Amino acid sequence: MKMTSAYANKMLKQLAEDKVFWTNKEANSCVYTAAAGETPVVPDYDYRQVADKIAEIDRKVCVIKHAINLANVMGEVTVDGEKMSIDMVLVRMAQLNSRKNMLDYMRKQEPKTRKETVSYGNRVPAPEYQYINYDLELIKQEYENISEKIMKLQLELDKYNQTAEFEVEL
Repeated sequence: MKMTSAYANKMLKQLAEDKVFWTNKEANSCVYTAAAGETPVVPDYDYRQVADKIAEIDRKVCVIKHAINLANVMGEVTVDGEKMSIDMVLVRMAQLNSRKNMLDYMRKQEPKTRKETVSYGNRVPAPEYQYINYDLELIKQEYENISEKIMKLQLELDKYNQTAEFEVEL
């Protein structure tokens, strides 16, 4: 069957929900309690049926994830004239997001800030100041550039995930 990455991920989510249903059913039904002399209320539970359902879900998950991985290795997009495989896009986006987080921290710093000082006894310490050691405008520009790169990569990835089909043999 042919599917897009977006559809495959929706299927994976549904399979995960189904697995939770069956594992909960098993956990809640594999044992029961009854008082002595009481007619027990035995839950409807068939080990073989539940185990087979869980095994089938796990098999489908493996097949779908493998197909997504193959599509990510083989599928390509072009961003700013550079051709990249989908798995490269995912790695690059993670790298850029990490860098963006650091730049976000740096761009929020004040050029000069007074630090907390601790006094010992009657001694009054001299105030300490912290200074940035970079060009704040350059950092702000770099932050914007990286944000734009991430957005372009994400848009290409979204388009690929919605349109590129690959074969999944369930």
